[in-house]
Amino acid sequence: MEQGAPRVVEADRSQLQLRPFDLDSTLPQDHRARLLWRAVETLDLSAFYERIKARVGTAGRPPADPKVFVTLWLYATMEGVGSAREVQRLCTDHRAYRWICGGVPVNHHTLSDFRVDHGEALDELLTQTLAVLMERKLITLQRVAHDGLRVRASAGAGSFRRKKKLKAYLQEARAQVEAVKQLAEDPALNAREKAARERAAREREERVASALGALKEVEAKRRITSGGRKAKGEARGSVTDPEARRMRMANGGFSPGYNVQFAADAANGVIVGVSVTNSGSDSGQAPAMVEQIEKRTGHKPRDYLVDAAYTDKASVDALDAMHVTLYGSVPERHGVDHFATQPSDSAAVSAWRKRMQTDEAKEIYKQRSSTIERVNADVRTYRTMDRMLVRGTGKVLCVALWNAVAFNLMRWFVLAPIR
Repeated sequence: MEQGAPRVVEADRSQLQLRPFDLDSTLPQDHRARLLWRAVETLDLSAFYERIKARVGTAGRPPADPKVFVTLWLYATMEGVGSAREVQRLCTDHRAYRWICGGVPVNHHTLSDFRVDHGEALDELLTQTLAVLMERKLITLQRVAHDGLRVRASAGAGSFRRKKKLKAYLQEARAQVEAVKQLAEDPALNAREKAARERAAREREERVASALGALKEVEAKRRITSGGRKAKGEARGSVTDPEARRMRMANGGFSPGYNVQFAADAANGVIVGVSVTNSGSDSGQAPAMVEQIEKRTGHKPRDYLVDAAYTDKASVDALDAMHVTLYGSVPERHGVDHFATQPSDSAAVSAWRKRMQTDEAKEIYKQRSSTIERVNADVRTYRTMDRMLVRGTGKVLCVALWNAVAFNLMRWFVLAPIR
């Protein structure tokens, strides 16, 4: 007997479906987004609320709750998402981001502005997380490891120009600003298009002017590093990110970038200090970081672990004056016993050289790589410190602080789980 055609239930995507549900039921009780929300609720976010102009009893449309944006960026950083447009997409398509939003509308412009407009509040947020972790005995400051992380800037190597070219660009940019202003009388353009063109022209003029101003700093540093002699080639500035500098990256090549400094407590790998510089050198960074740690926690580290780039004589003397014991590898010099006291050594430098010969110091120094290099590898590989999507030292510092707070919260969840 001949069989008939198979009968199947076909897809009908035009059929309307009504599925009532609540956001709270879409996420398990032990989901990281819930843990993060509870952690953020315990922190003082008053600094994020100070800018809000809409107040009870006054007119004005209320903005989105800053707590939502803080949690969104911390969760996105934990997940390695650094693009505001991607976060906006996830707030529509991903259940964890939808749960965090809780119906609050977001867009990439607001998200992007929020990420870099609250530098002081973020700095305070890091200090608060350290206070919580210290209260739980998760930070000891007995030993702190410090290292730099060179991160590629949001600028290409081809964006660097000499002074003559920058001056020509500045004249062109100013002419463009004036030309855009003439469009105010053009009836073919609406107000939004006119404002967008004027803003773009003005921002280009400001970037070129900043690049010219940065050349003075670059030229001054080149004179110092060349011992007062004339350096080879002309100094150049980036028209894309004037504060970025060419520096050697982890892969051995040179690219525009920033030098992000992290310090971490050796006990549990918690980040206790963050700073950003556009210098490719780590020399002189240690004393300032120790001062920052003391300001944040009220205590100075007992032992300080760094690599050879931080052990310039001025830093060794400064740390000794702070009563901080330095453990750092001694730079080797061909044909010279680098552990032996040199004629120009101070008492602190001589003591440091002798200390690093001992087996005890070598054993302590092993904790440096297992502490700070793990932190740097984590934020570069799994978070958002592989390449900057923002420009300028201040904004890069904000991104570094988001990473530090997110990293510390993850350590909090592991070491002292929130119930």
